[in-house]
Amino acid sequence: MKFFTQPLYTWLRSKFTPSFQNPKYRWLLILGSALYLFSPLNMLTDALPILGWIDDGLILTFLVAEVSQVLLEKLKTRKDQSVDAAIVS
Repeated sequence: MKFFTQPLYTWLRSKFTPSFQNPKYRWLLILGSALYLFSPLNMLTDALPILGWIDDGLILTFLVAEVSQVLLEKLKTRKDQSVDAAIVS
């Protein structure tokens, strides 16, 4: 199974990773996915039990992953700045 999914995963990362790394687009994706989770449009897919759960699970997983990456990058930046300030002092 990995033989079939690895090329697809590699292609998707090469196409979409540069745009995801831009903070403006990243925040737009986070905001859009959060709005979708609470929108009436999402309620339409929840009418079908399994598809609605899969849909919500995928969007929620993406949302948590992106927010955690943003927060980790901010923490790393803050840590690097404090280390640089300690070295200069």
